[in-house]
Amino acid sequence: MTRTLVTDAGNTWCPGCGNFTLQHTLKTVLADMEAAGKSLDDIVLVAGIGCHAKIADYTNINSFYALHGRAIPVATGIKLANPRLTVICCVGDGDTYAEGLDHLIFAAKRNIDITLIVHDNRVYGLTTGQYTPTSPLGFHGKSTPQGTNEYPINPMELMLASGATYVARGYTKKMALLQQLIAGGIAHKGFAFIDVLQICATFFNQTAQYNQQEYELAEHDPTSFNAACAKAREWDYNSDAPIALGLLYKRERQTFDERFSVPVMTQEVREQSIREVLEQHR
Repeated sequence: MTRTLVTDAGNTWCPGCGNFTLQHTLKTVLADMEAAGKSLDDIVLVAGIGCHAKIADYTNINSFYALHGRAIPVATGIKLANPRLTVICCVGDGDTYAEGLDHLIFAAKRNIDITLIVHDNRVYGLTTGQYTPTSPLGFHGKSTPQGTNEYPINPMELMLASGATYVARGYTKKMALLQQLIAGGIAHKGFAFIDVLQICATFFNQTAQYNQQEYELAEHDPTSFNAACAKAREWDYNSDAPIALGLLYKRERQTFDERFSVPVMTQEVREQSIREVLEQHR
């Protein structure tokens, strides 16, 4: 029986929010996986804290809410505890490029087999408009009314330098490409990083800029590290340069979970272990 993937939880995203596109795209990918014979019970969605995280409330699969910036270590722990699981991690730009930046770099360095989808709206939307590490220089928000004095980071370049084996950029106005990138990231064996330019319709609507600057990669070799770096550097998240969408880089490398071999407990052994722990703490 096909599972209904949308829950009954009331949706509180703003009208026009790019998170609707991300949820619908992920739902489509999951439905395709189920149709191909994948049990949705073997998929876990980990989310951080922010507008993006509500996707865990609205998507009917196993899920876990982590602390702000700490979704990646939770996803890593789940994958190490049960390598058979498919682990998808949804995070925000403020969530993972600020508080969680160290976890992001080490996940790429280790090549842990999880798929990381960054809902990059370049603003703290849940707390109504503060700047994040990808906000442009001069961004006017609640915490920087006169404009921020910081240049943004380039997460694509950072992930290439950190060792990620699948590096891609999507856009919530390009649903077909986004679906392709997420499906490809889940199928990839290794750390899959997908930065998604997600429209925040309320606090930082960049639709006009993105529509003017974006283009889909065509004649590009994703196996070339140098070519990927060149595409990542075209746009520094601050300029009017062209924005490349698509798969920038992909390579095969042994994963952290393969090297970090831990026997998977059976349900019976797991329940017995839990009972023993409870008995010890009575």
